[in-house]
Amino acid sequence: MSRTHKITLIPGDGIGPEVSNAVVRILEAAGAATGVAFDWERSAAGAEAYEKYGEYIPKELYASIERNRVALKGPVTTPIGGGFKSINVTLRKKFDLFANFRPIRNLPGLETHYPGVDLIIVRENTEGSYVGLEFEVVPGVVQSIKVITEKASTRISEFAFEYSRKMGRKKVNTVHKANIMKMSDGLFLDCSRKVAARYPEIGYSETIIDNTCMQLVTNPYQFDVLLMENLYGDIISDLCAAFVGGLGLVPGANLGTECAIFEAVHGSAPDIAGKDLANPTALLQSAVLMLHHINESETADRVQQALENVYQEGKTLTKDVGGNSGTMAFADAVVAAMETPVTA
Repeated sequence: MSRTHKITLIPGDGIGPEVSNAVVRILEAAGAATGVAFDWERSAAGAEAYEKYGEYIPKELYASIERNRVALKGPVTTPIGGGFKSINVTLRKKFDLFANFRPIRNLPGLETHYPGVDLIIVRENTEGSYVGLEFEVVPGVVQSIKVITEKASTRISEFAFEYSRKMGRKKVNTVHKANIMKMSDGLFLDCSRKVAARYPEIGYSETIIDNTCMQLVTNPYQFDVLLMENLYGDIISDLCAAFVGGLGLVPGANLGTECAIFEAVHGSAPDIAGKDLANPTALLQSAVLMLHHINESETADRVQQALENVYQEGKTLTKDVGGNSGTMAFADAVVAAMETPVTA
């Protein structure tokens, strides 16, 4: 008898529905082989949802996530300098998804300037500069408030160190700008230090955000787990994605104590939407994180191994990584590769 998981599926817009359909196909094929079934509750968000429901995040979507506690989300367009608020940020705040977790690892067979990268980005997800407290003081003068709290800084530090202990990671490095923002970043740094003292078996270091960027580009191998507040995490996670081929390849997870949303971190790419050109790898690797989260590690390993086999073979890749195949052809190749036994 198969185990059934109810998952909220947010296809997104632009290329979102295409990559979501590809990932659903792969997961259902993997689940069929491992006794896992998925009951997908599909819900729109963003511009598509507004056209249908008059809301950018429909009440039905909130209710679905509250019921299922797990969601898989495709890319949703966020307007720049106007329009509606970020769907991503809104959902993270709504469900207190305080930990943004992004592993950065190379895929086999894909050449980059930085082979063998293995980094973990842990980003505080609910406050900092992303609280959205902005107002016009007088015409031509806008103030944006950055909020850092002891509670949030402590729990994201605990998340980073607990993960490191569980997974055998060797070192946590806190990224900050406490030399200038002595109170806000100083508080984040102080909380990190206090948590680090409870994990003597894990190395601990600190680097200023601008120096961190230089050090990463010079030698990313010196870092292991990078811990930081919201805005720095947004920037650093994109920078690190370039080491392994770009945002189209790396996964993302937003984790809280009650709910989790797994998402592709790239944009909605409306210029190629509907053309069967999009690469579903980022959302697929996010789905692998989701499978581990719901304790379906056998299925997760099967999908990950098949994905890596397809990249290693290099015959059925999408154009963004040097191939000539379309979205669904790539998905079909991953499904076919799952017939190969998972290797240790």
